[in-house]
Amino acid sequence: MKSEKENVIKKISISTMICNLFLFIFKITFGFVSKSQSMIADAVNSAGDIFASIVSYIGIRIASKPKDSEHPYGHGKAEYIFASLIGILMIIASVIMIKNAIFSLVNNSKLEYSIFLIIICIINIIIKIVLMIYTRLQYKKYKNILLKANFEDQRNDIFVTSGVLIGIIFSLFGINFVDSIIGIGISIWIIIAAIRIIKPAYLVLMDTQGEFISEAKESLEAFDEIISVDKFIAKPVGENYIAIIEISMDKNKTLEYIHDYIDIIEKKLLCEYKMISDVIIHVNPK
Repeated sequence: MKSEKENVIKKISISTMICNLFLFIFKITFGFVSKSQSMIADAVNSAGDIFASIVSYIGIRIASKPKDSEHPYGHGKAEYIFASLIGILMIIASVIMIKNAIFSLVNNSKLEYSIFLIIICIINIIIKIVLMIYTRLQYKKYKNILLKANFEDQRNDIFVTSGVLIGIIFSLFGINFVDSIIGIGISIWIIIAAIRIIKPAYLVLMDTQGEFISEAKESLEAFDEIISVDKFIAKPVGENYIAIIEISMDKNKTLEYIHDYIDIIEKKLLCEYKMISDVIIHVNPK
């Protein structure tokens, strides 16, 4: 399954990169020729998408490496590090786009209409709809944060280019300031989307506890031999968690009995909670 997921993300990253490279060339060319700030903003967004695809490709290659002596729980957190990089890149690109759009608005720059601008927008929207549908289906299957970052970025691109198209249509009637306003709106939208990508990655990298802890703790308390559950920590490792647990048991029980009982507890947790990849249990005598 891990190899299959890796291949899917690689395929999506390469396909997205090629499409965005093709779109970037046309957007940046006609954006500067027509002086369309929203089209230039969209081109910068496509350039960011190209880098994001490269980052996703590198990220999944690192994350898919098997565990070793230096990384006993694998390299899963690499996915979250690289997802954060994608989000940060989106924010930087958006700030640059806002600056350029405000400059254009203040200087009352006029957009020079071209039918090619509309054609590029329509082609971009069609391509991104196809990519988004496929990537979203794969995200539902694998629940991978890099896939989520990609499909959300593709969805944003559809809204972004739709906004560009609206600005171009307004320019036909001599209303040029709409183009700059849409460029600013696009940039703010991208920043919000970037924060939504960074937040879950940040939570994992900061070892934020899993939401399943309360339920899992109650499951442990149902064991007759457990006097109390003194500690239950779920440490994120990539997409999974390591459960670090302290329980109190009867001090008069033999070591062999306690050992066998802990094995039963571990098997139950690993069976019921697929997100737990390892269980470490410390027993306090009571």
